[in-house]
Amino acid sequence: MYVIVIGCGRVGSDLAGRLSQRGHDVTVIDYIGSSFGHLDPNYRGRTIEAESMAEGVLRRAGVDRADALAAVTNSDAVNAVVAHVARTVFKVPNVVARNYDPRWRQLHEAMGLQSVSTTIWGSQRIEEMLETPTLRSVFSAGNGEVEVYELIVGDRWAGQPLGALVEGIACSLVALARGGRAEVPAIGSVLRAGDILHVGATFESAVALRHRIEHEPLAVDAAGSTRGDGAAARQDVERPPAERVR
Repeated sequence: MYVIVIGCGRVGSDLAGRLSQRGHDVTVIDYIGSSFGHLDPNYRGRTIEAESMAEGVLRRAGVDRADALAAVTNSDAVNAVVAHVARTVFKVPNVVARNYDPRWRQLHEAMGLQSVSTTIWGSQRIEEMLETPTLRSVFSAGNGEVEVYELIVGDRWAGQPLGALVEGIACSLVALARGGRAEVPAIGSVLRAGDILHVGATFESAVALRHRIEHEPLAVDAAGSTRGDGAAARQDVERPPAERVR
């Protein structure tokens, strides 16, 4: 795959190095020549010292044959314009733009660009690690609005249906792993202690699901329906009448 990387700062240099190590053909463009010093010594691609929006620079980089282009400078305006031109004028199949300042994110969205906000993504990861250290994200979509979270089922939910665990929480079931084997879970799957559940959800929904796993074990009544601890405590339980004192 031939990839053009616009910008050779920390993100651009690391991206170019990773792509080069994986055997891809890479060209990096940056208007500051000293920026190429960030590249890994083992980088084997091309470098072009020029302003990416200057006339003829993208053509000189071979944009006509590029399979992908990543605009990852610290200027959202540059990233948006270059990515838009690459996608609409040169028809590059796969274009990704970095969103540096979240206040410019709407511009990327308005232009229909595939973008990654390193600032938003980073702050969300730190928030999750501070608030919920036991909640593990294994995949992030978009800018982290929806992620796939890994949750471990404890003894409190052993023998309960999966549907009862996720009821009322906005999430999508992805996988249920048990004994080293994973399957696409059914809503009626019966949980066991130690099961690893992967769900796609927002951060808020994942927190609610983790809270339910840790604090809301279910009780099964004679009819087979399930209730949370709070509901069970409120449920009228038929007791024998108290013995009268004579």
